Amino acid sequence: MTEANNRILVTEVTDKKEMDDFVHLPRRLYTNISQYVPDLDSDIRDMFNPKKNPSMAYADMQAFVAYRNGIAVGRVAGIISHKSNDVWHKKAVRFSLIEFIDDIKVSRALINAVEQWGRQRGMTAIQGPMGITDFDKEGMLVEDFELSGTFMEYWNPPYYKHHMERLGMKKEADWLQIRIKVPEEVPAKYARVASLSKEMFGLRMVQKTKKEVYKGYGQRIFELLNQAYAPLFGFAPFSSRQVKDFLKRYLPLLNMKMIALVENEKEELVCAAITVNDFSEGLKKSKGKVFPKGWFHLLKALKWKKGDKAELMIIGVRPDMQGLGINALVFDYLIPVYNKMGIKWCETGPQLETNVKELSQWKPLNPELVKRRRCWVRKIKP
Repeated sequence: MTEANNRILVTEVTDKKEMDDFVHLPRRLYTNISQYVPDLDSDIRDMFNPKKNPSMAYADMQAFVAYRNGIAVGRVAGIISHKSNDVWHKKAVRFSLIEFIDDIKVSRALINAVEQWGRQRGMTAIQGPMGITDFDKEGMLVEDFELSGTFMEYWNPPYYKHHMERLGMKKEADWLQIRIKVPEEVPAKYARVASLSKEMFGLRMVQKTKKEVYKGYGQRIFELLNQAYAPLFGFAPFSSRQVKDFLKRYLPLLNMKMIALVENEKEELVCAAITVNDFSEGLKKSKGKVFPKGWFHLLKALKWKKGDKAELMIIGVRPDMQGLGINALVFDYLIPVYNKMGIKWCETGPQLETNVKELSQWKPLNPELVKRRRCWVRKIKP
């Protein structure tokens, strides 16, 4: 245990009680805050278990809890993604899963603990919030705090931003999310471009079952994502073991009708778009626990009482096919599906503000830019 000051103690999590404090802290901080969507307790615990998190094969990870008078008042995880550091030629330690009360002594102690942990391992910069992979939550919310979070993203109060600024953190990258109202008909521009794409490039939509995706097609999807996402900030390619883990965790949640897959004449996958029903309300009612009653709320959200909102988790286009109208083909397919399912709104995951191609594709749908979130960075003093 390291003394951060005469009142705040930060400890590396090494036992069950400390991990319980780490897992339970956000729900205590955000009691009665409707925008907060909890993680499942089991998901957070599994992140630190090498047997259940294949990403730890190429990353070091350590949980920390800040205490005042024996009461948990903050938490953070330190991550060194060796694969990402190799890809981007960096020596960066990431902070993730950060939560704290509105006290600068607490936030400073947490950041300093991760920084010291990283310095001891040869790191020269601290950045975050970022996880090990792009499927982990990333980016601290700096705008639109009144909007509800989702299962894919962080929600945090406004004071987090001010703490980072006081701690000398600088902006390294910003992500934006897109929210659209689903039109009753496919916009004429999309319909026209989709038709031309099919005719000129021999493209076609394909449908796959969950069994086909799990047995082999899922690997093709992730091979495509590795190509499409390679230039994006902080990205490191997914391994085969990670892909198997993602498919095991996420495939049961998917409605295959909400997945758009595009192949060319050679039956090569050139685009994948994966969307899901928003089940944030089910997570809120579960309070982060599957048992004894949480499973009912999650199942209800997934199977029975579906909302009118969809989450666009992933969209990837093979680099040589980008800018050729494939996204129009995706929306030409998804919009009728959404209307048939009663989905009125769609929200994307975080997209880099510098990814102009990605952001511009939404123009025919009159998009609203929401939920700016930030990756902070500062140098580590020797």
